[in-house]
Amino acid sequence: MHDQVAHGGSFMKTNNKMIKRLQNKSNNMKKFPYAFTSLLIASLIASPINANESSKHRSGKHSSKQMMNFGPGEHYQHDMDINISEFKKVKDISKKAFDLPDPLDRKQSKTVTVELEAVEVISKIAPNILYHYWTFNETVPGPFLRVREGDTVELSLHNDHKSSHSHAIDLHAVTGPGGGKAVTEVEPGETKTLKFKATTPGLYVYHCAAGNPATHIANGMYGMILVEPKQGMAEVDHEFYIMQGELYTKGRLGKKGFQKFNARKMIDERPEYIVFNGRTGALVGDGQLDAKVGDKIRLFIGNAGVAKISSFHIIGEIFDRVYPEASLSSVNKNVQTTLVPAGGASMVEFKVDYPGNYVLVDHALARIDRGAWGILNVSGAKNDSLYSGSANKAHSDKKQHEGH
Repeated sequence: MHDQVAHGGSFMKTNNKMIKRLQNKSNNMKKFPYAFTSLLIASLIASPINANESSKHRSGKHSSKQMMNFGPGEHYQHDMDINISEFKKVKDISKKAFDLPDPLDRKQSKTVTVELEAVEVISKIAPNILYHYWTFNETVPGPFLRVREGDTVELSLHNDHKSSHSHAIDLHAVTGPGGGKAVTEVEPGETKTLKFKATTPGLYVYHCAAGNPATHIANGMYGMILVEPKQGMAEVDHEFYIMQGELYTKGRLGKKGFQKFNARKMIDERPEYIVFNGRTGALVGDGQLDAKVGDKIRLFIGNAGVAKISSFHIIGEIFDRVYPEASLSSVNKNVQTTLVPAGGASMVEFKVDYPGNYVLVDHALARIDRGAWGILNVSGAKNDSLYSGSANKAHSDKKQHEGH
């Protein structure tokens, strides 16, 4: 795959062929699924009191089993048998990239109420491949939270009564023990509330931190919270929400049927799938990003991990502004690829100047075969002075003759 193929002209045809090839491979699941991954692990901070999880496995009823959070040990061989008929079926696990709150339009701080629910569901990683996802509000990633610097946030976390485990939340925007985990760990059917002050502007990851946090994150319990600065943010035409994540399935890449989580692969850092927004193909077709020539775009990019660093890139575009590691106090200009660490985020802004399909990737390009790609579709008039191309007619005629 070459960066030049994401624009118009004859190269545009090449790009469309590439996209069709990826989609065909994805549908057949012979080599890889398609999607775009946003990676996000989290700080493995547990309660300052203890480091145990009451790990409840459902087999008709809950039964308790202790599992340590940190350090090597047999708990990484944790295996779980579930009856998938006991869990809610969700048709599409992916959070749409365009499904996020509008920029805040206020000058005063206020108290913001947030309600999250830990829900375990059955949904598709790819066609004919089912997985037991652990979620915030039934999507991966969870809701995009948006508050203002100085706001007081009252966040309630409820754990669905059918959950197989206790759950909790650690928000990287929180200053306090466990980022909130110490006061939010909830058993199935339980609700707890965290109150915190949003003191520092920036884009932050949040994730489950109960039990072994890596397991909860790898199963889908992550999202992002934006703390807007008091002066607000520059106006753009579109904002999109993207998170890269990893799935550690027992079956190999493309194996059909229900796939269990594999703890051994997680500790060995060998994900079968690396995806954007929860599944393969989440940022393609109905989930693709759409814009028009001349639009200014802002991407909120997170990486859930739990193992890989993301090298985020858009084939055929240059980022006008990058806020490295999502710090709003510094900016880099004219950037081709930006690193997004596990448990971290980045914010990029750019203007689109030419129509066509632009491919979003983790530029560790082997990960495309595991699902890490998506589409930004730009419509509008071409600008030949910016970009053009034509086929060599003699060469084209020769190729056509050879085909007969």
